[in-house]
Amino acid sequence: EKRRSLAPAAALRFKLLPRRSDTDMSQIVLEIVSDTVQIRVPVAPDHTFVLERNPLALDEDAAVTPNRKTLSMTWRTDIRTPGLPSNVRRLGDLRLECQVGLEADLVSNARSFIGQITNFIVGLTDYCDKKDTRYLFFADRPLFSVALRAGARSEILSIDKLYAEASDDPWLYQDLP
Repeated sequence: EKRRSLAPAAALRFKLLPRRSDTDMSQIVLEIVSDTVQIRVPVAPDHTFVLERNPLALDEDAAVTPNRKTLSMTWRTDIRTPGLPSNVRRLGDLRLECQVGLEADLVSNARSFIGQITNFIVGLTDYCDKKDTRYLFFADRPLFSVALRAGARSEILSIDKLYAEASDDPWLYQDLP
């Protein structure tokens, strides 16, 4: 809510994503669970959901739990201004996704232990506003370029500027067979 101005017409939603190719994404059940709270979270057919505000769940540091094996799926912030074509994203929506993702600890590109210590010391306050942010956004399909437009200005970002500039970072491939 503090940053609503970035995406004034958009709702804060989250999207479930498989982490493995054999993950069954149908009939997923999510719950908000704490010592005294148990709330079922409805999941839409497009695998998105909204977390209701519940002061008791917040006070008890409740967790969102799925009925799936650990590391078989995950979720990310999904903020989209209504009325735009499915292949169009507002930069304000993406920036807010990054900020909510960091705040909710939904980060995929955690680096080495030393990198994590550096982030802790330096802080992530303005991370999403930096020019060289390496926050990983998820798309419905592979992207090979992105067109940025602001009024009459436009710029094409090629693949080497996407995927957190993965071509420059061998650490992204360290766990691949």
